Amino acid sequence: MQRRRASVALIAAASALTLAACSSSSPSTTTTPETEESSAETQAEETSSEAPADESAFPATIDTKFGAVTVEEQPERVVALGWGDAEVALALGVQPVGASDWVAFGGEGVGPWAEGLYDEAPEIIGTMEPSYEAIAALEPDLILDVRSSGDQERYDRLSSIATTVGVPEGGDSWLATRDQQVDMIAAALGQSEAGQALIDEVDEAFAEVSAAHPDWAGKTVTVATRTSEGWGAYATTDGRVQLLEGLGFTQSPTIESLPLDENGWSVTISAEQLDLLDADLLVAFPIFIDASEITDDAGWQRIPAVADGRSIVVADELSQAFSLGTPAAQLYAIDHFTTLIEEALG
Repeated sequence: MQRRRASVALIAAASALTLAACSSSSPSTTTTPETEESSAETQAEETSSEAPADESAFPATIDTKFGAVTVEEQPERVVALGWGDAEVALALGVQPVGASDWVAFGGEGVGPWAEGLYDEAPEIIGTMEPSYEAIAALEPDLILDVRSSGDQERYDRLSSIATTVGVPEGGDSWLATRDQQVDMIAAALGQSEAGQALIDEVDEAFAEVSAAHPDWAGKTVTVATRTSEGWGAYATTDGRVQLLEGLGFTQSPTIESLPLDENGWSVTISAEQLDLLDADLLVAFPIFIDASEITDDAGWQRIPAVADGRSIVVADELSQAFSLGTPAAQLYAIDHFTTLIEEALG
């Protein structure tokens, strides 16, 4: 499976197919596989960042919550603001001049699976409250805000600067799916065929792991988190749960039955009710706290899945990949989760 980490980036050099808040955990190295620097270096060396888009793809019309948006010609200066939008553009060979770093990678704002894809680092733009002046100063001809809040005022301000591809219908509150995100960005960049290749690559990885682990099919899973404010779990509308479902697991019916928070993708769990997190497999990660605040918690340790060794706590790059949900990040997460799940479930 490790060969797949470079393959999404390599699509960017594959002839006519292509062009070239709130989920970052605090540093911890005790619960996550080491980043494989050599893989990222190889990926960067083998990836071309400049290849022609399909000129016949323009004008391209993309349906969004805000109506149909038409990109008249191949964009040359792209600003990517949505959650993971910049990484999708990079995988399609387009280097944004401005980008938002939602999961706090630092540097160029991308994970190790996308290192080296920029020839020149983008200007990092704010996430929840971007500087519209800074965006305008970059003189973009296309703004990507596909996996975003869906806020009308935000969209109006961005579209007054340049043609903006906002969230899909039903995609408010960062609920655009991976497929929607890739399809919309690929269409806007004149790379629909390449976008489908990215999706197919990840689906093939899911199928490969699922076929190798038929015993995972139907086992229940809970994806939990802890922040400085308390505990929570993710709903099936969230990409983290969807990733584990792609490996054959099923959302915990207990979590599924709880009322959703206002955001539409999580539920709140009180410290006195941590047993609600129990499942055949329990996966958790910290947000802006140390992983030890999960693993050392007495209530956490009493959860049956934890006591039985059927739990995984992830941090660092794996937590970021898990949260970001772009094709390259998913491939990275699949690679690393496979080993951890095998160990947890024996």
